This record gives sequence, C-alpha cells and structure tokens, in this order.
Amino acid sequence: MVASETVSLRERASLALAGVSTEALVLAVAIPIIFIHVKYQPKFHVGVSSTKVGVELSDFAVLAVVLAGLRGGLRHGFAQLRRGALFWGCAAAFFVWIVVELAIPYGTAGYPGARHAVTAAKFFEYALLAPAIVLLVRERAELKFLVGVFTAWSVVASAVGLAQFFGANIFFSGVTGGRQPSFLGFHDFASLSTAVLLVAAATIALPRLELDTRVAWVAAVSGIVGVAISAAIAAVVGIAAATVALLAVVFARREIDLRRLATAGVVIALAVAGAVGMRNTDLGQYLGFLHHEKEQNVQTYAHRTVLAYIGYRMWRDHPVAGVGWEASGDPSRFMHYVPIAQRKFPNEPALVFPSPTRLYGVQNLYVQALADLGVVGFLLLAAVFLGAVWLAARRVGAAVGVTALLWVLAVGGLWTAEGIVAGLPLDALTWIAFGLAARG
Repeated sequence: MVASETVSLRERASLALAGVSTEALVLAVAIPIIFIHVKYQPKFHVGVSSTKVGVELSDFAVLAVVLAGLRGGLRHGFAQLRRGALFWGCAAAFFVWIVVELAIPYGTAGYPGARHAVTAAKFFEYALLAPAIVLLVRERAELKFLVGVFTAWSVVASAVGLAQFFGANIFFSGVTGGRQPSFLGFHDFASLSTAVLLVAAATIALPRLELDTRVAWVAAVSGIVGVAISAAIAAVVGIAAATVALLAVVFARREIDLRRLATAGVVIALAVAGAVGMRNTDLGQYLGFLHHEKEQNVQTYAHRTVLAYIGYRMWRDHPVAGVGWEASGDPSRFMHYVPIAQRKFPNEPALVFPSPTRLYGVQNLYVQALADLGVVGFLLLAAVFLGAVWLAARRVGAAVGVTALLWVLAVGGLWTAEGIVAGLPLDALTWIAFGLAARG
C-alpha cells in the first residue's frame, strides 16, 4: 500500500513537472525565499563608501533567477524579449531618470547619496526579474507550475496568518482577533494572497485558460484567508481594478458562463468583505487597530493622508524634477513642510507627523514618484505600468496574458500604500507581473 502511494506521488510529481525546464525550477525554489520578510532572512552587511549595504538571502535568490533566465536565453534564444520592446524602453527610461535624480542632489548637504544609490541599485536588481521571467516562463506548463508554487507558498502564509489570528505568538504577530502579517508583513502578505486569489477567480471564470482547477480552488481558499487577515485596503483597490478587467476579458473572450462568473464573484467578494470587515468591525478596530495607535500610527488612514500631503507639497514646489531620488524621506527636505502640514491638519497628534527621528516617508509610490522624481519621473513610471497593461491586454486570449493583466492591475493598487522600498516581496511581484506581460 505504501509503495503504491509512493509511486502515485512520484507519478503526480512527474506530471506536474512535465514540460517544465530545469531553469524554471530555480524560480520555484527562489519564490519562497523572496516572499518572506527580510527580518527572518540570514543577512550580512558590506561597507560601501559612507554607507552599509545589507545583503539578504533574497538577493541571492533574485540573482539565481536572473542567472537561470540568462542560461535559458542562451539555450533557447532571446527572441521572446523582442515582444516587450516598448515596455523595456519605458523601463530603461525610468531607470535612467532615477540615475539623473541621484546625480542632481548627490553631495549636497542633507542628502545621503551613497545610501540612496544602494536603494536604487537594489530596485534595479529586482527589476531584472522581469526579463528573467520572460526567458523562464516559455510554455503553459511553466506558467501552471509558477501558479502552483505561488499557491503552495500562499497556503503556508495563510496558515501562519490564521494561527496568529487565533493567538499563536509566531513571527511578528498582531493582536489576537486583529489583522496579521504572517511572515511577510501586512502589505506583502496581502500581495501574495491577492495574486493567488485573482488567478483562482480567473481559472473559475475562464475554463479555457486550461489552468489547474484543483489548484485554483486551493488558491481561492488561501487567497480569501490571506486577503481578509492581512486586511490591506490597498489590496482591495487592486482587486477591484483587476475584477473589472476580468469581466472585460470574459466578454472579450466570449466565455460568458453566469454560474462560473457568479462563483468567481463570490470568491472575490468573500475576500474583499473579510478585509474591509477586519478594518471596520469593532473587533478589528478595537483589538487590532486601536491597541497599536501610539506605536504604529503609520497604519492609520489619517496618517497616510498627512504623509501624502507632505509629498504633494514637495512636488508642488519642485514640479518638474522633484527633490531627488528618495529625498522626500530625508529630514533636510521634508522638515520644511511639517509646519505646513500641521496647520493643514491641526487636530492630528504630533506622532502623526514625521521628524528627524520619525522617518516615515511618503508611503505611496505615486505621490513619492512626484515628490522625488517630479512630473517627468511620474510620467515615466506611468508609462511602465501602462506599457505592461497594454502588452498583457493584447494577449488575453492566452493564460499568461490574463494572469499578467490581473497581477499588474493588482500591484498597481497595492502600491498606493507603499513608498519606494527596494527588496519588498511586493517589489518582486511587480516585476514578475511585468515580465509575464512582456512575455505575453
């Protein structure tokens, strides 16, 4: 009996890996490493100029994926990269502008140029995941395998989050009964959960995608739990945008099945209702939110509004080129605007406002892009996202195109609650989504 079960498992494994390249297996190993908070990763620091560079295990995982992609390109050719020529051009222009925005304030008083250069380098490091994905996910089998790996890791993350919700003191947990970060952090947990939730909804609504239905149902349950427990409203924004796109895809592909659409809608609705309910019910607010008010005021809506306003005022005074790459988080730049914000929001406590000892940052990618890089940088960033959406939308007849479109729109919403922080799992998911779009 045991022998037959072992054979069965081996056969299932062989079927799951059929058509999957050796290089793609590297991606499977790397994803769990990349999608875990740096706090729980082994790391070391290297002194560079006047700053220190933190090197985490996830950096080696990203490097391994990039090298695997390069090997795949050498074996099978790099022709697939040509499909995304427009996107690569937009991304290259965006990074060139970042270099310009580093060079302009570099060496000026109050601008830690070496530290910001390290962040830019890591931001570019994660961007290399996009071409690597194009070279690694060549066949439908490899896409199915990628979705399966994401789903499996999401199951682990959601199980940890659920245990934290019921009181398990593992990793950095929130208050019992409140929103939980799993081993990723609130927004990165939401990012992973949102990704698998949307693939599940697409698979249910569009059977001709030919993705694994059994995996989809596992992803649906895991996604609902993860989105609800992480309770990131930015995830709800991304899910809403992706849901509208999914409806459009259903009509474009002429696969209108009301029963399947209703089922996919229920899956999405349960996740959204859970997330919104966690942030608005007495249990979620009192146990999870108010308990941390004095320590984690950065999580309040009012606080985010204040930070966005400070970023907006910086951009208004420096509309074309901004204040410099990541300079919106430097006291030498933002302290001038704190009194202005205090007059604008007189009822907010002092802890809400940034100071030389409270370096909150803007905490919104788009507002920070305006503040740091000006309207030029913002438009280039918009071109990157819109280029990815356009490429994905052109290939919604294929599973990779649908997946890319939903993920790009989802991360677009998720970045409304995150500033420019290189090395986040959300950062990785963004460039993986871009890579799938360029692959489509």
